Amino acid sequence: MTLRGRRAVVTGGGRGIGRVAALELARAGADVAVAARTRAEVAAVADEARALGVRAIALTADLGRAEDVKALFAEARGFLGGVDILVNGAGIAPTAPFARTTDEQWHSVLAVNLSGVFFATREVLPEMSERGWGRVVNVASIAGKTGMPYIAAYAASKHGVLGLTKVAALEMALRGVTVNAVCPGYVETAMTDTGIANVVAKTGQKAADVRRRLEEASPQKRMVTSEEVAALVLFLCGDQARGITGQALNVDGGTVV
Repeated sequence: MTLRGRRAVVTGGGRGIGRVAALELARAGADVAVAARTRAEVAAVADEARALGVRAIALTADLGRAEDVKALFAEARGFLGGVDILVNGAGIAPTAPFARTTDEQWHSVLAVNLSGVFFATREVLPEMSERGWGRVVNVASIAGKTGMPYIAAYAASKHGVLGLTKVAALEMALRGVTVNAVCPGYVETAMTDTGIANVVAKTGQKAADVRRRLEEASPQKRMVTSEEVAALVLFLCGDQARGITGQALNVDGGTVV
């Protein structure tokens, strides 16, 4: 598959799924703008992308702030000339019992995980529609399809992302633009490591025991990798996937069936 000539923005591109997705897009020939909060991380990913022979730029923004997102896309368009592909990969996942979830946790998770997807997608749909080609891929979660303890804000945000995905897909169906979501289970990422460390700190359990329980949640008895999720993201960005839209595709080893 080639995406040569396409221009992509990847949010949450400094680490984990976002980083690998940005590099897979670059490997397929797309120019990329890599965005996240941490400058050093996105700068490193942009360097890796340039080494693959494409144009790349590192951008920083708070995705939960509409004005930051608007400025981010203005800078991305200035560099790329337009945006053909958007991968909404930014996300945070604090944990807390429902009744002890603070207002700050609730608002911060909804701002980044849900409002950020809305703001970014709203920025690109008009130009994609006008050109008659576009791809939006939202990195959601199986938590957007089912409930789990201690992630009230996260689950709510990911359920919301799936709703946005369906609405945008239907509105763009005749415009050559597809909008889909990928729904990973537990992934071998720094975010998962942080979650395990939080459980250890709060309960005194051993990290190996916590990790084993997460692995056991999957019928395959393992976590998936960022590379597996990014492979699906890449496919959804190609012409071969033009008949797939409004879908939320699991990458979870069969956890949610």
